Amino acid sequence: MNFEIMPLVLFGIIFPIVIGILLRIPKLIMEIKQHKQWTFDWVKFIAIAIPALFVIALSISPYLSIPLDYMKIPIIFMEGTPTIETVAGIVLGYTFLDCLKK
Repeated sequence: MNFEIMPLVLFGIIFPIVIGILLRIPKLIMEIKQHKQWTFDWVKFIAIAIPALFVIALSISPYLSIPLDYMKIPIIFMEGTPTIETVAGIVLGYTFLDCLKK
C-alpha cells in the first residue's frame, strides 16, 4: 500500500487560505453594500500577499519533484511544524480580499 503525501500537503496549504478568506468575508459584504467603485490595492498585495505566497511556496517545494538544488530553503520550513505555513496562509487569504477596496 502506498501513501500519497501530496493531498495532505495541499490540504495543509489550502485550508488556512480558505480560513483567511472566511475571516474577511463579513467586512467585504459590508463594503459591497456601499455601492462604490472597486479598486485593487497593489501596494498591500505586493508588500504582504506576495511574501506570504513565497513562504507557502517554500513550504511546499520539498514535496515537488522539481530539483531545487540552487535554492537554499531554510531549515524552519522543512522541520515539519506547520505553524509558519498556517499563519502565512491565513494572512494570504485575508490580504487577498482586503486588497479589494471600494
